[in-house]
Amino acid sequence: MTTAVHIDTSFLLRAARPETEAASLMTRWLNEGRSIHMSAMAWAEFQCGPVTDQQRALAARLLSAPVPMHARHADLAARLFNASGRRRGSLQDCLIAAAAIDAEAPLATTDAGFERFAEHGLQIV
Repeated sequence: MTTAVHIDTSFLLRAARPETEAASLMTRWLNEGRSIHMSAMAWAEFQCGPVTDQQRALAARLLSAPVPMHARHADLAARLFNASGRRRGSLQDCLIAAAAIDAEAPLATTDAGFERFAEHGLQIV
């Protein structure tokens, strides 16, 4: 049985550079047959760049289709937002964390800001 991994924008941006640890992890997970998911929110952030068309195309080939946002994600994201101090500009991270928590999948990130969601069930890689 394979295990899914969710990734966030910061992780994918790093993984797009072959010399990084994030790229090595992505390669390992793909070789292990793990499915790699990204929420629609994180995918939108990635598309905003800065990324090249080649990096966008590669990411689209490697990743499963973006995980659509559902009402349950919105509800959980609102709870995370309120529980983590209602920080301006953090709703996107709350939505990304909510999608990973809902999927019971770890979130691969290079953004230490996601650590505040660990007490709410987010597993971080």
